[in-house]
Amino acid sequence: MLKVENLNVRYGAVTAVKDVSLEVSEGEMVCLLGANGSGKTTTMLAIAGALKASGRVTFNGEDITSLSPERVLRKGIAMVPETREVFSDLTVRENLILGGFIHRRNRKKSHHDTEQMLDLFQVLRERQNQQSGTLSGGEQQQLVIARAMMSQPKLLLLDEPSLGLAPAIVHHIYDFINKLRSTGVTILLVEQNANMALKNAERAYVMALGKIAKKGAAAEIAASSDLEALYLGV
Repeated sequence: MLKVENLNVRYGAVTAVKDVSLEVSEGEMVCLLGANGSGKTTTMLAIAGALKASGRVTFNGEDITSLSPERVLRKGIAMVPETREVFSDLTVRENLILGGFIHRRNRKKSHHDTEQMLDLFQVLRERQNQQSGTLSGGEQQQLVIARAMMSQPKLLLLDEPSLGLAPAIVHHIYDFINKLRSTGVTILLVEQNANMALKNAERAYVMALGKIAKKGAAAEIAASSDLEALYLGV
């Protein structure tokens, strides 16, 4: 489904991502791991069209390397950034409705899709008329994921969904992520929480200093003796 070949991203004189290649097949959850500054988020942003990159990104056989973020979204790739940005003055329901703007749906279709997301995320149904800025961190994370799903993506890019959340809440977030997988969505996940990501993903890539340092089945990566060393850069 997604194929990234020899991706390079520069910030001025600094090359943040160096010849990164990875693949995600339809129906998979693949995680991209690594320490802070290893290039994970930069790679994700380049795939989403938010950063200029060299190399090649193809999605369902189509070259999307030079497309704008809006056109990438229209192709079926939605990204949930780590910042958990909600429209704080709008209600939960209004946030969800805005998530479907890309398809210019009629009111009946928009209502149907919103109800579908509220069925998947029950806490959002309970808070649907509440201003989103008053939600807890875990509830906001659910909202931004559900809002991204309103565009009906084929591939969901999740950047650090567990960031800053209590362990019990992290487990709930991954329960919701796996619910989304059951609907048929494919997921590429960036995480620092390696243990949680590897428990849920089929395959993993580990980045260090802007490069892919290790790749393989999630269980093999989890059992690897050098995983901690890759994180620490030693």
